[in-house]
Amino acid sequence: MINASGVTALPPLSLYIHVPWCVRKCPYCDFNSHTFTGDLPETAYLDAIMEDLRHDLDLIGGRPVQTVFIGGGTPSLMSPEFYHRLFARLAEHLSFAPDAEITLEANPGTVEQQRFDGFRAAGINRLSIGIQSFAPENLKNLGRIHDDRAAHRAIDAALKAGFNNFNLDLMHGLPGQTPASAVADLELALAWKPPHISWYQLTLEPNTEFYSRPPVLPDDERLWSIFEAGAETLGNAGMSAYEVSAWSQPGKASHHNLNYWTFGDYLALGAGAHGKITRPSGEVIRYWKTRQPDAYLRRIGSRTSGSQIIEPEEMALEFMMNALRLNEGVEERLFTERTGLPLTQVAAILTGLRKDQLLQPGRLQTTDLGQRYLNSLLERFL
Repeated sequence: MINASGVTALPPLSLYIHVPWCVRKCPYCDFNSHTFTGDLPETAYLDAIMEDLRHDLDLIGGRPVQTVFIGGGTPSLMSPEFYHRLFARLAEHLSFAPDAEITLEANPGTVEQQRFDGFRAAGINRLSIGIQSFAPENLKNLGRIHDDRAAHRAIDAALKAGFNNFNLDLMHGLPGQTPASAVADLELALAWKPPHISWYQLTLEPNTEFYSRPPVLPDDERLWSIFEAGAETLGNAGMSAYEVSAWSQPGKASHHNLNYWTFGDYLALGAGAHGKITRPSGEVIRYWKTRQPDAYLRRIGSRTSGSQIIEPEEMALEFMMNALRLNEGVEERLFTERTGLPLTQVAAILTGLRKDQLLQPGRLQTTDLGQRYLNSLLERFL
């Protein structure tokens, strides 16, 4: 709990590691990813990550790492040997919870059975497989390097390697997509009985090819019909939405994602990685690492390129932007535990939201109406 005299219990700690390279930049992607050909600089990147970590060790506060997420880019481009060495060296400086969830993003077309076996042997116990769609025309429009057969082969290889905890990434609201074709995508994914599905709408983000040359996307009416049909399909398959775009079987929600949404802390390692840390004083900072891989590899000293203190007057909005994404919300006590602010500071806003039937009584949880108008709801905390 955080109070005026400082922190008596720091939030849970996660670790995010970014691998910035990919085979080809997708036209919708606004993540820090860079096309790379040839042999990846695995040894140099591992050394850079470890030097990066040594500069951040004072941020840990003695906490064990509860979850690890390795994102990109395309982390599955790195060899299993890279991850063996990475976790061996991380263990020299960090302690990991016995049941730590360790997730690797993997793209079909960059993996085969032996590679998945190696990832599993390295200590990775969860995969997030970037399918996006099983329809060949959608994959072509999205600029993906794999086809539908490679997508199915990747899931099969993951299962054969022993990954019984995995996520399938799927998009909806694609060019020319109908409710029926969106449901067809979901049904192909559900046939594999995935514990978790990330099902999110394609959006046109600045600094992407799609933003400068936008495709024709479904209109709002069709988007809503797609969402309703997809949500019904997922629900009928026993999946429940625990967050705006995340669906899981009972007990299979991503622990790493939940730590984000409940305003936990996370260390950031790798080119372009972002982190959030609570200091023992109660100060909360966000920070980010050098984006360009070459600069990250060459720099001497700290690779942090920027940081920002979350001021007390901004804390309520920061917390609510995360917690209210969760369909079940959070207990009210968590607001004070994670921000150090008394709930009375936002009591008038909460009362108004409940009066307008946007928030449930006695809990920081939106109603169905509040979830639909979440952005407007959050503006109350500005």
